[in-house]
Amino acid sequence: MRKLIMWNVITLDGYFEGEKSWDLSFHELIWGNDLEELSLTQLRSADMLVFGATTYKGMADYWTNAEGGDEGEVAKFMNGLPKLACSSTLKTAEWKNTTIVKDAIAEIPKLKQQGNGDMFVFGSGNLSDSLMKAELFDEIRLCIAPVFLGKGKLLFNQGIPYKKLKLLESRPFATGGIIVRYAPDDK
Repeated sequence: MRKLIMWNVITLDGYFEGEKSWDLSFHELIWGNDLEELSLTQLRSADMLVFGATTYKGMADYWTNAEGGDEGEVAKFMNGLPKLACSSTLKTAEWKNTTIVKDAIAEIPKLKQQGNGDMFVFGSGNLSDSLMKAELFDEIRLCIAPVFLGKGKLLFNQGIPYKKLKLLESRPFATGGIIVRYAPDDK
């Protein structure tokens, strides 16, 4: 059975995006060898990437043009892995290996039963919010950037049901970022 894993980079005050769409400049604070290796390890364990419509469009634009650049190995995974674009409005998906799903809450539990690798939700704040409210995540992985952004788009919104979590891992990076991994604690 696949595990559904949230992966996001957030600021210490909880923002995953700045005031403007795709303002991810704080990612530069934590990027380095540690995070690059973690990214590759995660992609090697993945058998599906999951995105909301906005993140899907942005990632498709970026990664389809990145294969010849510095991100060569990461780009090969991003472009080669099967992708799920969760959207009720998206009509076509140009990024190779993409399937469009209109109702993520209904379809993702079925997809979790069909494989053994990990399904990663990258970014996708609105989708992540819906999946958290439906209690579909098996794990939450965050890289906390050592900065207070003060404004922008929060990753965790009001209305998420109470859920006790157990710590699976916490690991500091040389850049000052910290990786935390949590799973639901259903005990």
